[in-house]
Amino acid sequence: MLSPVLLERLRTWWKFAHAQGKMLQGGWLFPGLDPIDPLSTRHSTGLSMPQPRRRDRQAVSMHTLRHSFATHLLEQKVDIRIIQVLLGHKKLETTALYAQVATDILREVVSPIETLQPL
Repeated sequence: MLSPVLLERLRTWWKFAHAQGKMLQGGWLFPGLDPIDPLSTRHSTGLSMPQPRRRDRQAVSMHTLRHSFATHLLEQKVDIRIIQVLLGHKKLETTALYAQVATDILREVVSPIETLQPL
C-alpha cells in the first residue's frame, strides 16, 4: 500500500535529491550501501527515529517499519486476515504474532455472550 500523501512526499524527495546531487541519475530511491544496489530488506534503513518513551534515537530496520505497519492496522481494527494478505503471510499464525503487541485492542474485545438479549 502506498498512500497518496506518502507518494507525494517521495516525489518531492526524489526531485530534491536529484537537484542536490544526493542521488545517482537513474539510481534507487532507497539505495543500499553501494548506491548502485537497492536497499536490502534485511539492512537497516539508516533512518534515525525518536523512540516513544526515550529521548535518544535509534536506527530502524525495514522489519521494524513492517511490524509497525501491521501493529497500527490491528489497532485500527483492521481484520487480521486482511493484514495477513497485505503482509504476504501464508499462515495466519505468522500474522497473529503481531496481535501480541496490540494488547490495547485485545482488551476492548467484548464477548458475544455480552450482547445476547434476555428471553
